[in-house]
Formats: sequence, C-alpha cells, structure tokens
Amino acid sequence: MQRKPRVLIAKPGLDGHDRGAKIIARALRDAGMEVIYTGLRQTPEMIAEAALQEDVDAIGLSILSGAHMALVPKVLDLLRGQGQGHVRLLLGGIIPDDDLRALHEMGVAAVFGPGTRTDAVAQAFFTAVGEGLVRG
Repeated sequence: MQRKPRVLIAKPGLDGHDRGAKIIARALRDAGMEVIYTGLRQTPEMIAEAALQEDVDAIGLSILSGAHMALVPKVLDLLRGQGQGHVRLLLGGIIPDDDLRALHEMGVAAVFGPGTRTDAVAQAFFTAVGEGLVRG
C-alpha cells in the first residue's frame, strides 16, 4: 500500500529565523506530504524524539547559524541510536561549499542553499524517501 511521505521540519540550535522553514513546510505540504513543524530552538534530542514519535520518513533541518557541523552529526547519531537509521536527513541554510562533502559522507541526503526553488526541495524529499510512497 502506498502512502504519503511523513516529513519533520525542524530548526535546531539558537537560530530564531524560521521564515524559510515555514515556507518549505508549506511547499512540502502542497506537494502532498504530511508535514510536522517542530518550531524554533529544538535540540538534537528533541528532533530525534519527535521523529520517532511521529514515525517520519525524512527530516528537514533549517540551520542558518553555522552550527551545522555540530548539530547534524548529533541528530544522525541519535536517529541511528533509536533505530531510525532509515530516516533521511535533508539540510537547508547557509552551508559553505567546503562542508558539503563531509555532510554527504555523514549521510545527509541533500543540502539546499538560499534561493533554492521549493519545487526542487520537494523533488529532493520525494527522491530521498524513495519508492513505496505516493505523491499527494
């Protein structure tokens, strides 16, 4: 049976700018996904627990603070520790090109910078969660 992808959008760390995260959440919902938005100032532990409780297929993190190289590994470790290694992680924000390779090697499925079209983000989420899920 096919179902819609379930996606968690989260703002980890102390960054208080969530307009982009809300735009992405709306775009993914409009593309046919079930979207849970956790709000601002989430810890990696809060994000991993919400992913577990909501039984999501993917997580989108929005990080503008520059703390992605500290936060992303922590979220991935927590997911794996909870048996959620199958949950795909996608990242948006201000991410230097020099960090892209390391992020992909950690297991980040896609990275989006400023100006990325919302339809491209939605397509990347559909690609990341794979077959067996249906577009809305």
